[in-house]
Amino acid sequence: MAQDLYSVEQVAGLLGLHVRTVRNYVREGRLKAVRIGKQYRISREDLETFTGRPVEGTPRETARRNRHVEASSIVEIDAIDRELTYRITTFLTAVSSGRHKDGVAAQPLRIDTIYDEERARLKLIITGDLTTTRDILGFIQSMMEK
Repeated sequence: MAQDLYSVEQVAGLLGLHVRTVRNYVREGRLKAVRIGKQYRISREDLETFTGRPVEGTPRETARRNRHVEASSIVEIDAIDRELTYRITTFLTAVSSGRHKDGVAAQPLRIDTIYDEERARLKLIITGDLTTTRDILGFIQSMMEK
């Protein structure tokens, strides 16, 4: 559903600006707006003229079109020696830094590792898309079964 008038707050969200900045643009005449009651309203056409590009929609509409699904997993491994910890963390570092498909970066992947030598415990925090996270968890499982 197309929206013809935007509030100052909506325009600020669309442009990544502070609300005061948008209000100042309106007061200075840089951004055309109409006053309805005590609030300014900016038309889609005036916003497109101001930015020089089409308006993609409200932040909520844009988020729906670009839906992103992520999984966060915490894995704790007890009684693990330093050598196996090194192999696992080296592999995970390589996987997270070299994720490209046909020259295009893949979905973001973040892996944090914490090794407590005193307790011989490795904690892995993995955040990424569902398929990659599943594959990494499978790799960790196979390393633990060896």
